Amino acid sequence: MAQAGLTLIILMRRMVPRPLAVEVEHQDIDGTTRITAFEKGMARLVCHEVDHLSGVLYRGWMGKAVEPIPGSKYQGTGKQWIYR
Repeated sequence: MAQAGLTLIILMRRMVPRPLAVEVEHQDIDGTTRITAFEKGMARLVCHEVDHLSGVLYRGWMGKAVEPIPGSKYQGTGKQWIYR
């Protein structure tokens, strides 16, 4: 699993677990069903967007006991993502 940082409009962040690889079934412009595989950063991005399509927003990832990280204290900005 990799972590994806989600940004809330008030600059609050929290790390969200994401898979390192996903396969997504979708339709192309002609309506043909396809399955496309995504890895690492693209997998993270696709999962983020699928969350939105499914109605899952930032607060949906946060448990009641989890506090978001203020944007001013977030240390992940400007660093390359590490995948394990």
